[in-house]
Amino acid sequence: MTEALTEADVLIRVTRLTRIRLASFIETGLVKPDQDGERWVFAQIDIARLDLLCDLSLDLELDDTALGIVVSLLDQLHAVRHDLAYVASTLETLPASIRQQLGMPINLP
Repeated sequence: MTEALTEADVLIRVTRLTRIRLASFIETGLVKPDQDGERWVFAQIDIARLDLLCDLSLDLELDDTALGIVVSLLDQLHAVRHDLAYVASTLETLPASIRQQLGMPINLP
């Protein structure tokens, strides 16, 4: 089960994050926590994303527009890596004769 974190938990864990900046990240859709009534509920993946957003915005001094573009590209890259892993695992299940026709190694580890 995933640990549900409150806004206060997030601000403790992501030390460089302010309440105002967190609200901005949520408002712009850069982070999308779940909602439980009136309060936001964050998962561990949100913490990692918020750490990244702080790195990009504070260390690299990216403005909101550039931050949105970079995060969108990173999300796309992540999706492509996921899709590629699925294709690779599917190809590994093919018979050796078909893998050979595709130019793949016959004996995969």
